[in-house]
Amino acid sequence: MTAERRIVVTGATGFLGGALARHLAATRPWQQVVGLGRDAGRGRALQAQGVEFHALDLTDEAAVHRVLRGADTVVHCAALSSPWGRREAFVAANITATEHVVAACIARQVRRLVHISTPGIYHDGAPHLGIREDHRLPAKPVNDYAATKLVAERLVFERCAAGGVSALALRPRAIFGPGDSAILPRLAQALRAGRLRRIGDEACMVDLSYIDNVVDATVLAMDASWRLGGRVYNISNGEPVAIWNVIDRLADALSLPRPRKRVPKPLALALASAVEAFHRRFRPDAEPPLLRYGVELLSVDMTLDIARAREELGYRPRVNMDEALDKTLRELARAERRT
Repeated sequence: MTAERRIVVTGATGFLGGALARHLAATRPWQQVVGLGRDAGRGRALQAQGVEFHALDLTDEAAVHRVLRGADTVVHCAALSSPWGRREAFVAANITATEHVVAACIARQVRRLVHISTPGIYHDGAPHLGIREDHRLPAKPVNDYAATKLVAERLVFERCAAGGVSALALRPRAIFGPGDSAILPRLAQALRAGRLRRIGDEACMVDLSYIDNVVDATVLAMDASWRLGGRVYNISNGEPVAIWNVIDRLADALSLPRPRKRVPKPLALALASAVEAFHRRFRPDAEPPLLRYGVELLSVDMTLDIARAREELGYRPRVNMDEALDKTLRELARAERRT
């Protein structure tokens, strides 16, 4: 394959990376889509759908350089995305791996690198509506995931600018949809266990991002003018929702009781702090059942301004929130019946 026909997607066995690789294989038959990941089983499924799959660890720099030979476009979706874990694991997955991808892009003279970042870098525990990309960042990131993703985003721009690679970054918030295992499925698990409590204001507003819309935004970033190199974009559905309305809708779809018991936010935060302290001391590898970050996600307003993506990339979310939730909840309900 010639260079202009080869697209490499890291994290292709993850939610966004897999959806993107499948979309590209289905819609761009004139291009070779290469997926990188560590899950061989999911890799075989991608191969059956027309994706050339390579199982590798991005911390293996030599392997990254080999697989990027002849690449025109690289989309870096791979990351360790979790609210809890050992810092060294986040550094390896989110910083070291990104360093290797960027170095290989520069060495292989890749035309465009699209880096998937996170709006988690904005999180400071306070309510924010309509956050813009130039929002002042907190002095201390909320967790190791946000901290290492911020370092990764900055190194992408600094090194790509020096190395002649056109780089863009996207900050999609709370990606969900059929096949997701992180957001609504985790809430569903808490509902089934009867341990979800209503916290804070019922009208807490948040932004979510449907998977198909994030894929569209990523494709737009891949194809964007070279003049936009160095730009970063917030991505969401552009339709803020009350998070507790979504949770109630999830409970109804799964025929589970809606959460009724309430916990004052200050008490929930105090309990979470105590649980986190216990786990850091005695069970550092086990994610606590209650986290301050989790409490804040359910009780603190956070929405994004996506005007820059609309104006510069031409981003238009084509699946609205109501349809997106319907599709996702139907799939969760089907999965529930199969188990």
